[in-house]
Amino acid sequence: MNTLSTSSQDRLYRRIIAVVSVAIPIVVAILVYMQRTGKNITYESVDFLPHLNAFINSATFVALVAGFIAIKRKNIAWHRLCMMTAFVLSSIFLVSYVIYHTFGTHTPYGGEGWIRSLYFFILITHIALSAIVVPLVLFALYFAYTKQYAKHRKIVKWAYPVWVYVAASGVTVYLMISPYYS
Repeated sequence: MNTLSTSSQDRLYRRIIAVVSVAIPIVVAILVYMQRTGKNITYESVDFLPHLNAFINSATFVALVAGFIAIKRKNIAWHRLCMMTAFVLSSIFLVSYVIYHTFGTHTPYGGEGWIRSLYFFILITHIALSAIVVPLVLFALYFAYTKQYAKHRKIVKWAYPVWVYVAASGVTVYLMISPYYS
């Protein structure tokens, strides 16, 4: 592949990643906060999703840690498998999350005192970083796929810790709010 086509391809994929990175949080926000009237899906049909989402986030966290260990041991094939597993799990989580928050009921957090402040700190940082991690992960995957390993390593220094935090904090938020599910 010559430099011109690689540069042109990079620009195209950068635009696609930018559009997807902006579109995902906007679509999620619209679906989560849109009015829930006229739906044929009942809460009972989606009330298992928070538990499934916690499991998916836990599995994502495990895949991320396993991928990190694999690359430190220079096991590239295992690293790729773990990271693609984490990406697929995160994608499934996103769809499940949107479905639950579109059709499910809102569960207010019932904790009081300092634990309430801690819960909201974790929740707010989780939400903010989950939007930020999208372009980081997409670029990391693109650079790995196109064998631009220097760029891949550079962006992974940011993407990996944010992704790990998002996965771990998602499970933490679930554990903190799960006693309040009806």
